[in-house]
Amino acid sequence: MRRILNLVVCLGWATAVWAQSGIVGAKPGEFTLQDLKGSSVSASALSGNVTALLFIATKCPVSNAYNERMVALYRDYEPKGVKFIFVNSNYNEPAAEVEQHRKGNAFPFAVYKDAGNVVADLFHANATPEAFVLDSSGTVRYHGYIDDSQNPVRVTKQGLRLALDAVLGAGSVNPAETKAFGCSIKRIKR
Repeated sequence: MRRILNLVVCLGWATAVWAQSGIVGAKPGEFTLQDLKGSSVSASALSGNVTALLFIATKCPVSNAYNERMVALYRDYEPKGVKFIFVNSNYNEPAAEVEQHRKGNAFPFAVYKDAGNVVADLFHANATPEAFVLDSSGTVRYHGYIDDSQNPVRVTKQGLRLALDAVLGAGSVNPAETKAFGCSIKRIKR
């Protein structure tokens, strides 16, 4: 009986810790990224009334499966006033490789480097691709996947599009959090 009670207490504590690590509803605050030439760029210079922050990679096959969908999102929502910040936090993907990947995929948007994975840590991002939507006050309103399937023909839920539509319409995001999937962000060892 004591073992069962200890297990219940431990599981309850673990659940509470996990629940407290959520970023939805938080205001991560100002952060700085680097453009692919090494110049610092502040988040406030890149953000707008609605901002989509996406963590992506050059080598991740899951992230690469979303390249065309990310371009479509950008083309559909940038004219509606959504600002996009595409971030590469992988220490093993240097700026030159990120630029080659951006050009090779004809991305119409800039990609920024996150030196030392500081921004990934700030947002608790773990995967590529992983998406966040922030409102005009800098509050995270959505965190999770772009959509629910790496295979475009199997997509049934478009989490990021639904979140962008909700925030653009001043509505509530439901669900506000989904489970991002893909490759792990390759962090520097500290």
